[in-house]
Amino acid sequence: MNSFSFEVKKELSEINNLSKKNLVKAELKGYLATNSSNEFITSNQYNINRYSKLLNNVEENDFSISIKGNNFVIKTKKQICINQEINSEDEKKAFIRGAFLASGTITNPENIYHLSITFEKEESANMVLDLLAEKEIKSKIIMSDKKYTLYIKDGENISKFLALIGANKSVLKFEDTRVVKEVRNKVNRIVNCETANLNKTVNSAVKQIEDIKLIKSMKRFEELSEKEKKLANLRIKNPEASLIELGSMLNPPLSKSGVSHRMKKIEEFANKLK
Repeated sequence: MNSFSFEVKKELSEINNLSKKNLVKAELKGYLATNSSNEFITSNQYNINRYSKLLNNVEENDFSISIKGNNFVIKTKKQICINQEINSEDEKKAFIRGAFLASGTITNPENIYHLSITFEKEESANMVLDLLAEKEIKSKIIMSDKKYTLYIKDGENISKFLALIGANKSVLKFEDTRVVKEVRNKVNRIVNCETANLNKTVNSAVKQIEDIKLIKSMKRFEELSEKEKKLANLRIKNPEASLIELGSMLNPPLSKSGVSHRMKKIEEFANKLK
């Protein structure tokens, strides 16, 4: 389990609502909705502790806890069945939280945005899908290896999901990372755009200078108009200048479109000489 997913589940497992029997049953029902067996496996010690507390709270005490490799295994003697209707808003939140704790995962937001919960039954996956839709949290379901995975790939919707299930500290961390990431991406886009524009300006300037030198080498420079000759000489002296900068150097100043028009005339003249 990645570190961010681990921290989210740690925070959720510490939510203090075990005194409310209806919420305990709703959360436990969320756990059970992801897995039809009487065995729950997790690599998160906080999660196994939470699950055992939920079982004890509803007086399901006949279970054992063992360790297999890097995983904790909690096994009940019988299949647990929770007869708890999911009606109130808090019960809905507890149910979704239980499902996420049981089989959910979320990637570190520094990389990509991806949250998922795996269910054995399509009915359970659709139930969570519908509950999230009530809160305007967009999610989708995909079937793979005879299991149903509900997933969210949008940063804003993942943030809303974490807030919904009570992972408030994780929401703050997620949003901090998200803001930094999106600002960085925006800066990169601007830099890339500016670099592309700069390359375009340089390439255009190089082409313009080549045309002017060609005209001069063929002793045809005097055939240009006075305005075109002034612009051509400015371009030779200022190879790095943009069209806007060249226009500001003229007297009277000329707009970018005006400079572009004169450069086009020079280019057309050079093309006739080639």
